[in-house]
Amino acid sequence: MQKFRIRDWSTAQLAYEVPSRRVAGSLRGNRDPLLQSAAVANIKSQIKRNRQNEVRRVRNKSVRSALKTTTKKVAASVEAGDREAAEQGLGQALRQLDKAASKGSLHKRAAARRKSRLTRSVNAAAASE
Repeated sequence: MQKFRIRDWSTAQLAYEVPSRRVAGSLRGNRDPLLQSAAVANIKSQIKRNRQNEVRRVRNKSVRSALKTTTKKVAASVEAGDREAAEQGLGQALRQLDKAASKGSLHKRAAARRKSRLTRSVNAAAASE
């Protein structure tokens, strides 16, 4: 079996921390170094999978953050009573939600639910005027 060289991307910090536990019988609270270190895969395919997952996590986080911002802008314009800004923002929000659902950043039913709620709030605000 071939041994793999450890590359810098295989020892990189992960997005999560491995919880550490106290070693039994320790008075000073020394910790086990294996439990403190981040888990690092030694299988080539798993190292690649970890890199891919990290890239996807960052991308999905960015998309979800942008969705929240757009939704908040629409809600703020509804509260302020600005119908034109609300409808314009609604169009952008619906487009972003559809894109997120098609890319897999957001489940399609979650996107449909958010679109429905947002549209209802804009329509209710327009009807009350």
